[in-house]
Amino acid sequence: MTTDGRGPIETATAELAAWLTSAAGEPVPIGPPRTDGATAGLTLWPLELRPARQTRSSGAVREPYRFTVRYLLCVTGPDGLPRLDRVLTAATSDGSYPVVLEAGEAALWTAFGTAPRPALLIDVPAQVDHPTPAAPPVLQPLRLRQLEVRALAGRVVGPEDQPLAAMRVELPSTGSATRTDPEGRFLIAGVPHDPEHPNPVRLRLTGRGLVLTADVDPAEPDIVIVCAPPTH
Repeated sequence: MTTDGRGPIETATAELAAWLTSAAGEPVPIGPPRTDGATAGLTLWPLELRPARQTRSSGAVREPYRFTVRYLLCVTGPDGLPRLDRVLTAATSDGSYPVVLEAGEAALWTAFGTAPRPALLIDVPAQVDHPTPAAPPVLQPLRLRQLEVRALAGRVVGPEDQPLAAMRVELPSTGSATRTDPEGRFLIAGVPHDPEHPNPVRLRLTGRGLVLTADVDPAEPDIVIVCAPPTH
């Protein structure tokens, strides 16, 4: 629906009728072809809806549903011929509306119960817009905080404080990883830290037949992780 409450077909019809009034020099009534002489001039009637290529939506925004409204513009008496001439001249001059000269099929006029007469088919693009959902209101002032970045330093040892070298130490949340040196020490730089919400940092350790995780305190200056041998 548009802001004035009209649907896409109603809007397309009103806009085309306004253009035809300007091109023909007088209002063009909307209605099926008539032969009773009540209307001498032109008539406009929406004949069919035709599909159009759709655009794939992405994200939260939905693309409009597009289609074409095909209208029949025909004369209803001798006075309609010069008006149809003016419309055809305007349409082929400014390109506002494409016209199709295929309205002479006998089946079309049989369906309306009228005699064949000069007519044009006019295709008008239309679309059904999908409004973007409104974002929820922000109830509190926005706060921008820059998180601290610190390094995790420590040792990986086995039973009796035996250093474990070549152990892979990984920070799954960022993908950063390193290996312990011959003394079992490791250092991982660039670890995000929120001082207002301090939480343990989970590390993943692999090597020597071991796969384990350890939750460590990032504030600890020298982290010690004890790896027990696998039990059989």
